[in-house]
Amino acid sequence: MRVGIGLATEQTQKLIMTPELRQAIAVLQLNTLELSRYLEQELLENPLLEVKEELTGQLDEGEMPERETPEEDGPEQIDADWTEYFGDQGQPGMVRRTSEQMFSSDNIWAPAPNLQEYLLFQLNVLLPANRERRIGEFLIGNLDENGYLTCSLDEVSRVLLVNQEQVEGILKVIQGFDPVGVGARDLAECLRIQLVQKGQLTPECDAILRHYLHDLGNGRLVWIAQRLKITVQEVQALADLIKSLDPKPGARFSLNNDVRYIVPDIVVERVEGKYVVLINDSTVPHLAVNFAYQALLRQEDRCDLKTRKFLENKLSAAEWLIKSIEQRRLTLYRVVTCLVDLQREFMDRGVRFLKPLNLKHVADIIGVHQSTVSRAIASKYIQTPQGVFKLKFLFGSGLACIGSGKKKATECIKRMIREMVDQEDARNPLSDREIAERLKGAGIDISRRTVAKYRDELQILATPQRRRY
Repeated sequence: MRVGIGLATEQTQKLIMTPELRQAIAVLQLNTLELSRYLEQELLENPLLEVKEELTGQLDEGEMPERETPEEDGPEQIDADWTEYFGDQGQPGMVRRTSEQMFSSDNIWAPAPNLQEYLLFQLNVLLPANRERRIGEFLIGNLDENGYLTCSLDEVSRVLLVNQEQVEGILKVIQGFDPVGVGARDLAECLRIQLVQKGQLTPECDAILRHYLHDLGNGRLVWIAQRLKITVQEVQALADLIKSLDPKPGARFSLNNDVRYIVPDIVVERVEGKYVVLINDSTVPHLAVNFAYQALLRQEDRCDLKTRKFLENKLSAAEWLIKSIEQRRLTLYRVVTCLVDLQREFMDRGVRFLKPLNLKHVADIIGVHQSTVSRAIASKYIQTPQGVFKLKFLFGSGLACIGSGKKKATECIKRMIREMVDQEDARNPLSDREIAERLKGAGIDISRRTVAKYRDELQILATPQRRRY
């Protein structure tokens, strides 16, 4: 066999990830808030992009809206596909924002004080400007977001060059501030401070906080009763009292300026017995191409070659971005419309009627790849007549039903477990095996270990911890 090097011509087909394709994929994965921030950045970088203002006033009969471009520019030569888009006529599933939604007094708010500011205000009212206040300010500055002291008293005394007794005295003052329990060094001290201020700290309760707090969390009430030589009912009452306290007194201050509102990307409404899918674009700016720059491109003598090349690239990027946004909206509309049809019983009757569903099933129905469906539902929320859910909530696995061969959705099984636990006898709570047997009696093939897994995901305590005496 002869071996050598030569040249040959070959024709093949392959997919190349162009920058425009990467951008379209990235836009598809963004939720509403992320898309708004992304477009704001694009508006800063691309001069040919502008926000299309909605026409708020009404025109008189026969009156034409004024154009921003001079008449000598001639008629706009825009691609026919974009003419329909710029006309903005009756796009399905589109939610438009009005001037009242954009500018509302409800959007004006003032930040609340954080934990340190709130405690410093109380300290300044109580102590004069001297060494004691300086110690108090240092202690308050070393509290974490939950209100716990993160340094030892010995460290404070060495840094400030003061006696440890002085530091401890100022700490006692801070521990009397609101919120009750702030300034503690551990959980037991935090709970003890709250009980002292309520006047409910008994010797038995103090002993539980000092020595048996971990056992209390594990539900070992009988063992604690034997050690303290009291009845189990008394331990149960003390446990209820301790559980009513706040283990993180400073947490509500750290969350004041960290509020997270869920903005649904899709809204499904029931209108005259039919479900209507609306893509929530109320916070997304409606983009358009700047006609002034388009007119500049049509006049060859108005700009040099380098400027023309720059404007042509930006024009192409602007048109592709607008097309990507439109494609994202249409893809999301098709996916959700298909989901509404497949999960009609869930929309009508609730979570217990949710069906198992996978990406491939939806992808085959609407004629796209399942990776496209995966990107379309990523990090997005849907508002339905049954509540607001993650879009991925409508997809999920299931367990086989005995005899019928059909499957029951995992979320439906979890809801059944939750209802069983809510209706159980608190003095004799159901075990995981008993729950599994009841589900098998309802026709669901499930093991005890799977029940324990679902119970943990629902944050339901184990049987000994749920038992009441």
